[in-house]
Amino acid sequence: MAVNETNTPVKSQENTHQNTHQNTLTFEDQVIKKIAGIAANEIKGILSMSGGFMSGLTDRFRGTEDITKGINAEVGEKQVALDLKVIVEYGKNVPAIFSEIVNNVKKSVHEMTGLEVVEVVEVNMHVEDVMTRSEFEAKTDRDKEQESKRDLE
Repeated sequence: MAVNETNTPVKSQENTHQNTHQNTLTFEDQVIKKIAGIAANEIKGILSMSGGFMSGLTDRFRGTEDITKGINAEVGEKQVALDLKVIVEYGKNVPAIFSEIVNNVKKSVHEMTGLEVVEVVEVNMHVEDVMTRSEFEAKTDRDKEQESKRDLE
């Protein structure tokens, strides 16, 4: 769980000296993963985040795609490390996509939480598949049809 702390001086009515109280702001790991997932999906050339077999099963029961699928986060008190598993569109420049994702994820996480995604604690991207957009859309349509058939049984 990530924590942002601020010290706030408070004057006590009984005493004329100031006591310092520590206020805390915390973020669940799931929140950080969701911010990273939305930021990564904003980048052109990313067809999908890939979460593997268990994530696919969970999506079938849930009925919607989990935006945190394919994202692993290690959240410390002031820093975040992220691992992203993605499916990239064929013909796109993967190093350029990676650079855009790193910049967008770092910016989004920092702007929303104040946490730093620093160079030492990296954003890692693992490309699990490359597909043309039409191939990806056809596969998505097939998967939806299969899910509908299973739901009817």
